[in-house]
Amino acid sequence: MDTLTSLRVFCAVAEFKSFTAAADRLGLSPAMASKHVMHLENRLGTRLLNRTSRHVSMTESGLLYFNQARQMLDGLDEVEAAVSNVTVMPRGTLRLSAPVWAANALIARVIAEYHQRYPDVRFDMDLSGRIVNLVDEGFDLALRATSPERLDPNLIARPLMRVAFHLVGSPAYLSRTGRPRELADLNGHSLLAYSGMNANGSIAVAGQDGTQTVNFRPVMQSENEIMLHLAALEGMGLVFLPMWMTQSDISDGRLEMVLPKAVTFDATLHAVYPSRKYLSAKVRTFIDFLASRPNLCLEAAEDPRTA
Repeated sequence: MDTLTSLRVFCAVAEFKSFTAAADRLGLSPAMASKHVMHLENRLGTRLLNRTSRHVSMTESGLLYFNQARQMLDGLDEVEAAVSNVTVMPRGTLRLSAPVWAANALIARVIAEYHQRYPDVRFDMDLSGRIVNLVDEGFDLALRATSPERLDPNLIARPLMRVAFHLVGSPAYLSRTGRPRELADLNGHSLLAYSGMNANGSIAVAGQDGTQTVNFRPVMQSENEIMLHLAALEGMGLVFLPMWMTQSDISDGRLEMVLPKAVTFDATLHAVYPSRKYLSAKVRTFIDFLASRPNLCLEAAEDPRTA
């Protein structure tokens, strides 16, 4: 039995979590797909998949094998395409890690547009906000909004676009505490802080007159921007959030921008991926697709009330 074919069958079963679906995609019978996986398991002397009548899942060995085999097959496809001078169409599952705040309408629209162009690519997205280990956990790509010096030097990081973060608060909170007119007025205001910020609430804010230190009063700290967003809507305090998360709230009057002309805070969104000589077609085309939308973050500021 051809081991390379068995590898492709195993990866398809692991991605679809179904022998039947994988067999349909590869033009095989479910019984033959099962034989290919059994061939690999016998060759390796270990079980790769747990099987029940309704469910297929990878064992710990299977997950390790899948992560390595999938990268190898992607690279092989790219090498063959380069040698034969043909274009490899993107396909398979793209495992993507992104910040919590990437769960928004604009990002969803971009992914939908990409999928319309490349319908054979499926997305497996982790939006937990944690910093995943791309290689060990089998991720193809991560989107990370940070400065270059904070990125892992062993990974490739391609800058995509600037993401503007704005300070926002609910009308109820601002009516209760007073609307700041200058940076100094922010001192003492309640802050809903992302966990990466100073725990004491002291933050260097870049304003029109240079950088000033503002001493907020932290009332909540979390790694989950959705929770911070919801707390801001409830009037708990001010929060720095990307415009992608708050555009509809600002347009509808549920949130207000605080000192939008004086407070600026932005970060560069990077596409981060392992250093591999042959980048798979699905990863390369998705990165290029994102890079072709450098003004994506500006689409969130079309409403005049956000200007």
